[in-house]
Amino acid sequence: MVKLFCCIVTLCLAQGVSAGAAAIGKSEPAQAISRERIASLPAAERTAWTAYLDRSERQRATDHATLAAERKGMAVTPELPKESSAARSIPLTREASWYGSAEARHIADVIVSFQTPAGGWSKNLDMSGPLRVRGQSYAPDNLSKHPSPEDFDTPKDPAWNYVGTLDNDSTNTELRFLAKVSDRTPGAAGEAYRASFLKGLRYLLAAQFPNGGWPQVWPLEGGYHDAITYNDNAVTESANVLSDVADGKGDYRFVPIELRAQAAVSAKRAVACILATQVKVEDRRTIWAQQHDAVTLAPVAGRNYEPASLATGESADILIYLMQLPHPSAEVREAVEDGVAWLQHAAIREQEWVGGKGTVEGRHLAAKPGAGPIWARYYSMVTERPIFGDRDKTIHDTVSDLSPERRNGYAWYSNGPQRALDRYGKWNDSRESSASIGRAWPTNLIE
Repeated sequence: MVKLFCCIVTLCLAQGVSAGAAAIGKSEPAQAISRERIASLPAAERTAWTAYLDRSERQRATDHATLAAERKGMAVTPELPKESSAARSIPLTREASWYGSAEARHIADVIVSFQTPAGGWSKNLDMSGPLRVRGQSYAPDNLSKHPSPEDFDTPKDPAWNYVGTLDNDSTNTELRFLAKVSDRTPGAAGEAYRASFLKGLRYLLAAQFPNGGWPQVWPLEGGYHDAITYNDNAVTESANVLSDVADGKGDYRFVPIELRAQAAVSAKRAVACILATQVKVEDRRTIWAQQHDAVTLAPVAGRNYEPASLATGESADILIYLMQLPHPSAEVREAVEDGVAWLQHAAIREQEWVGGKGTVEGRHLAAKPGAGPIWARYYSMVTERPIFGDRDKTIHDTVSDLSPERRNGYAWYSNGPQRALDRYGKWNDSRESSASIGRAWPTNLIE
């Protein structure tokens, strides 16, 4: 388990700041995976991590070389693909027969055309539009619309950004769609979809860390993109896809048995990573961070306004994933019960999140009898109270201290974690409630 000591807590409280100050700290950038950091690991772990980093660097070079070869001799480089919502253009809930239609096959053809040499996909691509043309980038712009010189999201190469990612439901969504279309396109007509799926499956296997997690971007891009990423369900959705592949049923019947076996092992390792990263505060298991350092497992910051912290939305999704496991171990059950207990005690009642850009006050909490429960998106790993980040990396304990752009432009509060509590009620119906639910908890978990 990740045990937090004051000396390693990434949420660094600013020294000398008075109790009433607007900022209580400043986010520090997450560290990339490097050979120097790998050298600090126990000797038994270094070989696997070195091989992983070598694999990433080779693949990144191959990806670059493949695109360069396509562009050789071109007088004009094709325009970037249009940036759009990939998820909306890749429907996964249509009637089964629709996936054999011309419309579905066009989307599948576009997906195949934008697959990177590594086997993954970028994000924010409209897969219902035109196919990728020779020499065109595998990714749209994807650059921050609020850039700054010290932006944690600034890529090393602006022309090579999120090329192969699990962010925004990318790659796993494409894989599921290809499997559905492949199942409705037997014979030679569906071979391109099956080949693309298998290439994407191998991408997931290659991108998985030795400890079972996944980065946000692979081949590795550096910064917080190299962290174990629970944001957008990168780890849990990858594990879900691999579990379905391992079962070898339905849309995944075509997957060779040796790849099914690898998928089963990979999914099991993902569960081990989830259990290892559940954050402990004073020897109590709490929930998870949005991303964890791949080498140390400690929570780390994401974008400038996403501090290293306990993240309720991602944790709710993790808990739901663990409750879906068919034969949960004792360790899984304990992780679920402690995570659910923390969410129950962190719930905020009698207040609602109201307002908006067009209002004088903007987004803010307002007292309302009977309202809730809601949760802050982030909670301090020190105080276990809500915290909030701004684009200048400052951390605040009151949402009203944020700049108007960030206060109004981010989901700082929601009732989303309730879905995990609802699922827990059904999951736990046939078993006695754990004693952990009744343990003594801090009383300072609300704003």
